[in-house]
Amino acid sequence: QVQLVESGGGLVQAGGSLRLSCAASGMFGRINNMTWYRQAPGKQRDLVATITRGGLTDYADSVKGRFTVSRDNGKNTVYLQMNSLKPEDTAVYYCSADVLTSLVSTRTYWGQGTQVTVSS
Repeated sequence: QVQLVESGGGLVQAGGSLRLSCAASGMFGRINNMTWYRQAPGKQRDLVATITRGGLTDYADSVKGRFTVSRDNGKNTVYLQMNSLKPEDTAVYYCSADVLTSLVSTRTYWGQGTQVTVSS
């Protein structure tokens, strides 16, 4: 079983910065992709940023140039550095981890989410 715990959310003024962390714990094999999603009230959950085990990254267009995803494989932790925050970045942010369960399959685990609120 894998537990993902996010931290670092909070209230910040527009233009400010926050750094989210998501740590995986429990008994598990190798973690492949780790991904950040967000969900605003009344909207669907959208991908924000993803990072492979080797460090390749991809971002939603709305956050390119402002957010940076990184990870520490030794600590089984993924980070999301968020700069130049805008009110439209307000959402609950979730992390997910794709954990290798066999040679050919993975299972996706989710964190409980952390609230990010950006005031104008």
